[in-house]
Amino acid sequence: MTSPQFPQHFANLPDAITVVGIELRTSNTEAMQTIPPHWQRFGQENVLAAIADKRGEDVFAVYTHFEHAGRDNTGLYSLVIGAAVAPDAPVPAGMVRVVVPASPRAVFGVEKGRFDLVGACWQTIWQRGDLAKTFIAEYEQYHANGDITVSIGLSAANPNA
Repeated sequence: MTSPQFPQHFANLPDAITVVGIELRTSNTEAMQTIPPHWQRFGQENVLAAIADKRGEDVFAVYTHFEHAGRDNTGLYSLVIGAAVAPDAPVPAGMVRVVVPASPRAVFGVEKGRFDLVGACWQTIWQRGDLAKTFIAEYEQYHANGDITVSIGLSAANPNA
């Protein structure tokens, strides 16, 4: 059996993305125990229905507020699962707003509908020493059509971007 492939391309995110959703504070050492129940909560509480003025039906899972932002992904970080909204959109009770800044990005594709491969994609990304990762705001985008992408912020000085 072959290992899954995660096609990658470089892109420039020209405008910031504002996401409203539910927040989990976790770390990589706890992620396998804490992230699955966070996704369950997202579905059980029908979070998308509670977010007004969504900019489409895509679901965003944003990793941000890294304890060592700009350096690495060790320590605590926030995972916010929600939807893209206007920057001034209201934030429902129990939710938060996070912003993915405009930036150069490395974007990795995950096989359509294969949620089970997202973790393997992250493992591939974190092993890539050739990417000048910013560790500010990374995100998974679950497109309404079933496509899945993982987007990593890169330093503007990254020669690959």
